[in-house]
Amino acid sequence: MRRSLFAMGAAAVLVALTALPAAASPPADPGALTLAVYGDEPYGTTPTDNSEFLATPAFINSINSDPAVGLAMHIGDIHSGKQYCTAQYDQSIAQLWQQYQVPLVYTPGDNEWTDCHKAGEGGGTYDPTTGKIKYVTDPATGQPVDYAGGDPVANLALLRSLFFPTAGKTLGSGKLPVQSQAKEYDPAFPSDAQYVENVIFERKGTLFVTLNVPGGSNNDADIWYGAPTMSTAQAREAAERTGADLRWLDHAFAQARQNGDTSVVISTQADMWDLDGKTAAHLTNYEPLVSSIASHTTAFGKPVLLINGDSHVYRSDNPLSPTAPCVTDSAAGEVSCANESAAHPGYDVENFHRIVVHGSTFPLEWLKLTVKPSANYPAGANAFGPFAWQRQPQA
Repeated sequence: MRRSLFAMGAAAVLVALTALPAAASPPADPGALTLAVYGDEPYGTTPTDNSEFLATPAFINSINSDPAVGLAMHIGDIHSGKQYCTAQYDQSIAQLWQQYQVPLVYTPGDNEWTDCHKAGEGGGTYDPTTGKIKYVTDPATGQPVDYAGGDPVANLALLRSLFFPTAGKTLGSGKLPVQSQAKEYDPAFPSDAQYVENVIFERKGTLFVTLNVPGGSNNDADIWYGAPTMSTAQAREAAERTGADLRWLDHAFAQARQNGDTSVVISTQADMWDLDGKTAAHLTNYEPLVSSIASHTTAFGKPVLLINGDSHVYRSDNPLSPTAPCVTDSAAGEVSCANESAAHPGYDVENFHRIVVHGSTFPLEWLKLTVKPSANYPAGANAFGPFAWQRQPQA
C-alpha cells in the first residue's frame, strides 16, 4: 500500500506541474547569479505520509517561475527518518526533479543512505540471540521493505545510479558543466573515483563545491543495525569518504586560488554543530572536516559561505567565530555549551559564514541566494560578502 501511494503521488505531481500558473517576478540581474537552495524535503511523518511529496509541484513551480533563478541546489535528505528507503521512492524523486527548468545540483543526505539500516527507516535490528539482522519486512511478501535490507553502501550505490548516472552532468534542465571527483581524483587514492556526487563548478567569480557529508555523526557513531561492534564495511565507508571529502576540499580551494575566485561556497548535508539530542562527542567525527574548512578559509582570506541542512531550522551565523554560541541542539530546541570543547575546539575565522536552510515542515521553503560579484556586504542576518539571501516560504 505504501508503494502504491507514492506511485500515485508521482503521477499526480507530474500532472500538477503542468497545470500551475507561473507567478510574476522581477527580471534577473544580468550581473548576478541567483540560486534556489533547499534540503530536507519532501518529508513524511510516517512511511505512507506523502503530503509534502504531493505539495512539491507548487514548490518546483515557484522556482521555475522566478526568472532570476538560474540554478537549484538540494542539499540532501529526500525523505524523513520515518520513511522507508525503497528504490521506487528514490525513482519517484528522480522523476519529479526532471521537471526543473534549471540545472539541479544534489548532494545526498543521511536519510536516503547512511540511516537506511535503522528500523524506523525500514532497515532492521541486530538480534543478539542469533547474531543476525532482523529485517523490517513487508507483510504481503515477507521480504525486507528497504532496498538491499537497508544496507547503507548499497543504498548510496542506488542513489548514484539514479541521480548521478553520468559524471559531470547535473539534473533538471539546461546545461551546467561541473567537475566531478569521479573524473578528477588523486591517482594515489583510487577509491576516490567512486564519489561522483562530489562536484565543483564556478559562476560569477565564486567557486561552488559539494561534499558528501551526511548528518548525524558522519556515519561513524551510529553502528549499523545496532550491532555491538562496528562492521568492517561501515568503518571503511566512513574512512574512505571522509578522506575523499578532505582531498576534494583541498582541490576546490587550490582551484579557487588558481582561478582568482573572490569567494567559495561549500555545500553539505550535515550540520556539524548540531547535537540533535546527543552528547558533543557525537560531533567529533566531523572535526577533521571542520578543521580543514577553517584552515582553508583562513588561508583563502576571502568570503567563504557554508550551506547545510540536517537540523531543519533556519540559521544564519558563524560557528567558527570565538563568540559563537557553542553548539546547537535541534532536538532540545536550544543552544548548549555543555562539553563544547569535545565537539570542536575554538576557532576564530572572520571571513566565514554559515546558513542552515529550513526544512521538514510546512510550508515548504527554499532560500533565494544571490551572488553579486561587485557587492561586499558586512556579515549579517541576510548578507555576507558577495552573497545576499531571502527565505521563500510557500503559501
